[in-house]
Amino acid sequence: MRDPRPHVGEPLALDLLNTRWMSADGPQDLLTDVAGLRCWLVANDLGDRCGADEKTRAALVQAREAVLRVVLERSSGSADQLNAVLDQGRIRRTLADSGPRDDVEVPRSEWLPGWLAADNLLQLLAESAGRIKQCAHPHCVLWFFDTSKNGTRRWHSMTTCGNRAKAARHYAAKRD
Repeated sequence: MRDPRPHVGEPLALDLLNTRWMSADGPQDLLTDVAGLRCWLVANDLGDRCGADEKTRAALVQAREAVLRVVLERSSGSADQLNAVLDQGRIRRTLADSGPRDDVEVPRSEWLPGWLAADNLLQLLAESAGRIKQCAHPHCVLWFFDTSKNGTRRWHSMTTCGNRAKAARHYAAKRD
């Protein structure tokens, strides 16, 4: 299955949020079935690490809702759902012959992709929470991590949403 999403390549937590998007046909959701889950796993190099089945799909949808709640609310109440996902696994630190090593341990395999996305969100929040942004276009639901130098990026893509907004302002100015 070809990945149908209009915006890919974001950090794992935001890429998970971007499994929902708007199209000319209305709202779309890649995670409505196992085929969409498989597509997302392969797109994020998790196809070999995670099984594509209904249990994994359900756990990943639950993780997506937890990540979304945190990025929308950024309050202590929104942490409970994310912490429930994070409780499904842990990072085990060990010393190997090659040096220190961090191993992800998730006892129930269906939680691995969701746990990895939740863990990635923690990294993004620690790195720069203010750079986690939703596209400024009023009809777009996509998310991105703003890597611009001054942190003022507004659109998930300048070629789509940014141009639409500029064209709408131009036509409105000409009309007035």
